[in-house]
Amino acid sequence: MAGTSRKSAQNKTAQNKTAQNKTVADGGDVAAFVGAVADPTRRAEAELLTELMAEVTGEPPAMWGTAIVGFGSVHYRYATGREGDSPRVGFAPRKAQSVLYIRGLDGGANYQDLLPRLGNHTVGKGCLYLKRVQDADPQALRVLVDRSYRWTDAS
Repeated sequence: MAGTSRKSAQNKTAQNKTAQNKTVADGGDVAAFVGAVADPTRRAEAELLTELMAEVTGEPPAMWGTAIVGFGSVHYRYATGREGDSPRVGFAPRKAQSVLYIRGLDGGANYQDLLPRLGNHTVGKGCLYLKRVQDADPQALRVLVDRSYRWTDAS
């Protein structure tokens, strides 16, 4: 049985190295995507986030997959051998909230100074879920985006 477990682990490692990422920059039309957001509040938030993130990062917005607007890119490699690219910072307008993809978030540990200024929110390992973007302190959002964009594994 131990041999089977080792073989299974080797197969998973091989799969991790060859698996294709589903979320990649694909050249989609950001303006069309944002314009098609059905809820007017979420659409306005998406417009605000697009403008804010472009201004702070100096990067043009890009579609990553079908529902994420990203700014810049970074290459990553996990200990398993899996590697790929992801946006340095980005967002996705969702039905119940706007999701911000933040580098170095780590459950909020690296952004404790900003989180109280963001209004009603929850955090995950790399996602910040904002119930209402307009409730967030605009300066805190700018600092959050800038910190995420500049984040490196050495930070």
